[in-house]
Amino acid sequence: MTFGSAMNRSALQTGMDRKLPIGVFDSGVGGLTVLRALRERLPNERFLYLGDTARLPYGTKSGDSVLRYSLQAAEFLVHRGIKCLVVACNTASSVAVDALRQRFAPIPVIGVIEPGAAAGCASSRSGQIGVIATEGTVQGGAYQRAIAAIRPEFTVVAQPCSLFVSLAEEGWTDGPIVDAIVHRYLDPMFAAHPRLDTLLLGCTHFPLLLDALRAAVDPAVAIVDSAATTAEALTIDLQNRDLCATGRLEPAVSLMATDGPQRFARVGSRFLGEDVEAGQVELVDLVR
Repeated sequence: MTFGSAMNRSALQTGMDRKLPIGVFDSGVGGLTVLRALRERLPNERFLYLGDTARLPYGTKSGDSVLRYSLQAAEFLVHRGIKCLVVACNTASSVAVDALRQRFAPIPVIGVIEPGAAAGCASSRSGQIGVIATEGTVQGGAYQRAIAAIRPEFTVVAQPCSLFVSLAEEGWTDGPIVDAIVHRYLDPMFAAHPRLDTLLLGCTHFPLLLDALRAAVDPAVAIVDSAATTAEALTIDLQNRDLCATGRLEPAVSLMATDGPQRFARVGSRFLGEDVEAGQVELVDLVR
């Protein structure tokens, strides 16, 4: 058997078609930074993106509710037809990834936490990693556990930076107000832990503030974007499963939201890095 025929048989055994799109879901628009990274890394793929805007934010909900919402979102995308699923939400990734993998096997399921934690561990030389995220993600300890599973000897300093979410959604990504807020969060963390050499962005909103974050820390500090690391992890997984698309198909992206397509389009344009019209956003109902 040739290598090529072995790969083809592998794809057939999964029961999935390479031409199927990649499903991505989030509680809102933040996951569009993950979608943006996925599109840059996988330009030949099609994507279905679902923002559960009717029930955001997930971070304030109970674990049982987040699990139920995640299963409903995934069920919707699987019914539409996808070859893999990306959980572009930190809260859902911390709560639901294992259950989603069990429910929808053999469809691959990738969250944002494991790839981000792995990249942070690989980046750190001092063994001290700073994690900035929402209060819910920090309190839930998902990144702390994921890093400890890889490098138990590492020190993790987690800092909630909830105002970053509002700044990103308002489009305030530079200027004196943004700089002041960034320094207010980061300066005490780095002063108390001067050996921190890696800063892990544990929220999908935070890449919009990358320039301000970079300017606020020492140039030697590596900043790890979990959106980019998730895109890299998905690429490797698709290659290993022989599920990469072999040619560009249109339309490249289908956007869906469970509420407020106008606001989704307006705010989402910043996260996706291109103009989105409300008419491009399909309004869907996950509870029937």
